Amino acid sequence: MAATVMEGVLHAFEVVKEERIAAPAEIVFETILEQMGPLNSTPEKPMPMVLEAWPGGRWYRDLGNDSGHFWGHVQAIRAPVLLEISGPLFMSDPAVSNLQYRLTEEDGETVMRFRHRAMGWVGEQERAVDSGWSQLIGRIRAAAAERAGK
Repeated sequence: MAATVMEGVLHAFEVVKEERIAAPAEIVFETILEQMGPLNSTPEKPMPMVLEAWPGGRWYRDLGNDSGHFWGHVQAIRAPVLLEISGPLFMSDPAVSNLQYRLTEEDGETVMRFRHRAMGWVGEQERAVDSGWSQLIGRIRAAAAERAGK
């Protein structure tokens, strides 16, 4: 069987968000690691992930018995101001993503700038990614503020 050549299937998207969080950057950074790692969830259920917080560390879902889903590698990390991950993330098609969290403190709060850029074979379900990131960022904001006692 000959290979099927498909044209016009490559796409790109970008999600950019900015959130002010009533907590110091150190607490926000630790909360990001927790919420992307062992406390990760979907609206329907917990979905714990492993995030190895060092350059080259993996971010993946461990399902046990040598099963799971690789989401990416830590491309850059500089606590408490930068976390950058590259990889396919949730996409099971040929695609690559770059994910960034940049934190700065302003007026007693932390400004979290989030950016997800992806390109490749992007399907319809991946185009709804904005709501998933909004849910994660909402959990980060609430958990960090609670940890900070605000």
